[in-house]
Parts: sequence; structure tokens; C-alpha cells
Amino acid sequence: MKLQLNIVGNLLAGMLVIAALTGCIRDEQSPGYEYMPDMYRSPAVEAYVDYAEVRDTIRPELHTVMSARKPVVGTVPMTDNAIDDMPYTLPNTTAGYEKAGEVLKTPFTETEEFIAEGQEIYNNFCLHCHGETGAGDGLVITNGGHPAPQAYDGPLKNLPEGKMFHTLTYGKGAMGSHASQLTKTERWKVIAYVKTLQGNGEPVAAEVEETEMAETAE
Repeated sequence: MKLQLNIVGNLLAGMLVIAALTGCIRDEQSPGYEYMPDMYRSPAVEAYVDYAEVRDTIRPELHTVMSARKPVVGTVPMTDNAIDDMPYTLPNTTAGYEKAGEVLKTPFTETEEFIAEGQEIYNNFCLHCHGETGAGDGLVITNGGHPAPQAYDGPLKNLPEGKMFHTLTYGKGAMGSHASQLTKTERWKVIAYVKTLQGNGEPVAAEVEETEMAETAE
């Protein structure tokens, strides 16, 4: 029994000596020997990288593997908002711009709340160029010296809402696309507010309330 205890003790002492020796390493930047490093060191993988170009000699199986794949062409994302999900099919051409002015209309009822939300978006994304009243006198123009956009109550007074949506989607002239910043719903909201700056839009909240009351009464 005593001999067995001595053997066990010697084994434990030897393991401690080995652990101490392997932990002592001259390179201060090295953690020494690591037990199962993949358990706590995730390999760095960049999205959409073709690892055949990286030529990873440690993990050659990554040469033909992409870390993420782009959606199939024509894929439509699905959310709880059907309007935002629908693709915009008119092309980014002069003909598409003119067509948008003829056929594209807002699918929303422009209530006071809807227009107020549009004003908030306008103040965040449009005010700096188009100005508070849409006169084309934002700080980018007055202080930056950039060419002024046309006024909403002047040359753009009769600009159709469809053309506004097309411009927000693709951009036009000095104005860039806002499709990545604003959803389709948000684009229609800011357009509803711009129509009030044109003098062509009025809230219809009262009419909506009357309709809802009539439907409730029935």
C-alpha cells in the first residue's frame, strides 16, 4: 500500500514538474503550450472572402469555402411590412423617371401623424440642403457654397410624388440615392411632408377619424 502511494506521489510530482517546465518560456508574447486552442480562439474569418486567394496553409480546406453567401439575384427580403418588401421595378433611366411621375402614387393615407413623421425624416436627411421651408437654402448651400436645389414652392411645385420617390430611390443630379438610408415607407413619409412644402398636401386625419367612427357605428 505504501509503495502504491509512493508511485502515485511520484507521478503527481512528475506531472507538476512537466507543467512548470512547459509553462516557462522565454518569449513573453507567447502563452506557452495551449490545451485545445480551438476551444477558446475562434479563427478570424472575413465575410464574403474567397479563401482560395488567401492561400491558408494551416487550414487548406478553407480555400474553396466562403464564410457567407450573397442572396440569389432577385431575392426579396421578407419583413412585417409588405410595402417595404416589394421590389422597385422602374429602371434608373430617364424613361423610368418619367414613368414614375405618371403611374407611381403613395399607397398610404397621409394623416397628420404620417406627415409629422415625414417632417422628422426631412429634418434629418433633407434640411441641410433643401432648407427648412424647402427653398433650397440649407446650410450646405449657404455655408458650403454648393449649387442650390430648386424650391419646392417654385420650380418643383408641381413635381409629381412618383418622381420624388424615384429620385429618393436612385438619386438625381447632385442628390444621391437614399435607398440605403430610408425604407420605402420612410420615403413616402418624407414625400408627404414635401408635398405640404409645395402647397399640394394636406393632412386627412379628420376624414380618417370620421370614417372610422362611421364603421364603428355600423
